[in-house]
Amino acid sequence: MIFENWYKSMKTLKFKLYQHKRNRFLKRSINAAGVIYNHCIALHKRYCRMWGKHLNCAQLQAHIAKLRKRKEFWQLVGSQAVQDICQRIEKAYQLFFKHHKKGVRPPHFKKVRKYKSFTLKQAGYKFLAGNRIKIGQKVYQYWNSREIEGTVKTLTIKRTPLGELFMVVVVDSVIEPEIKVETSHIAGFDFGLKTFLTVSDGSKIESPQFLKQSLTAIKKPSRQHSLKVKGSANRERARKNLVRRHEDVVNRRSDWFWKLAHALTDRFDVLCFETLNLKGMQRLWGRKISDLAFGEFLKILEWVAQKKDKQVIFIDRWYPSSKTCSNCGHVLRELDLSIAQWRCPSCQSVNGRDENAAKNICAVGASTAKLGDVRQALPAIAV
Repeated sequence: MIFENWYKSMKTLKFKLYQHKRNRFLKRSINAAGVIYNHCIALHKRYCRMWGKHLNCAQLQAHIAKLRKRKEFWQLVGSQAVQDICQRIEKAYQLFFKHHKKGVRPPHFKKVRKYKSFTLKQAGYKFLAGNRIKIGQKVYQYWNSREIEGTVKTLTIKRTPLGELFMVVVVDSVIEPEIKVETSHIAGFDFGLKTFLTVSDGSKIESPQFLKQSLTAIKKPSRQHSLKVKGSANRERARKNLVRRHEDVVNRRSDWFWKLAHALTDRFDVLCFETLNLKGMQRLWGRKISDLAFGEFLKILEWVAQKKDKQVIFIDRWYPSSKTCSNCGHVLRELDLSIAQWRCPSCQSVNGRDENAAKNICAVGASTAKLGDVRQALPAIAV
């Protein structure tokens, strides 16, 4: 069944700025933002060593405002962008003091040439007719790929490792038609190294492993970059060539993730996953986990599911999904990672490791889903 209604939401729009010599002013502004960021981090670290807590955000903003009057280079960054830097550092330290026992680290220094962006809120920019925008005293052109509708909340200028500039606009009160397709199906998904996702209905989704496919094409530019003299123009040229190869991998993987997220949310109303310790898995399997990028896929899937009014459920990571028989519920004491299939000693059924885990994840996720979603999905659970 298909339903259509209207809703208000926030949307993020991304536009690429035209290549022009005046873009150097924006790049210098990003560098200035990086210098201010490092200065704020240094003040926080000194204050934390002395008093055991971080600086108050309002006091830091007042201190930086006084310094900006004496430092001409700092004035390249607007006052609101400076306030945003202080606020982001404040949030990072609050998370550190709250969750430092869980491994959360405090914000650290960043290289100025690798600093990425600055953000403007209510002032410091003005949209002109056509595809032009005025930032500070300069006018810049951007690729107007779509119309900007609604109230602009923030504008961020981002610099890529290639030196290209993008404009990220967050718009509020965008009214869009929402089309909801109800399939009355629920599914569990088990993440694996050999198979990207195993679905509880028996189907499997293989990962293209884009980084593994491109290793041969990446090795040569990487070797050339390492052989160049540091600080030379040839090394910078080789660095950009290497970055282009990695960006191609990231773009192809992201495109596949978006298409897969839309395909899964079109098939199922409720999607159940197991919470995984991805950092621990990365320590064990390294580049393999980075290439699969399961955490990035989950972020995209949650966004698509929220837009389509679908439900994504995560079950406890300690639930023995692989060791529990999906037919009778018998739980094994141990199950080695090398075992792909096992026979249940209680009901004598043969269980595939991934398929069995996906069915158990589906059953546990169904018990925690919304009552209406479970009732609609009951026929699908029995499949």
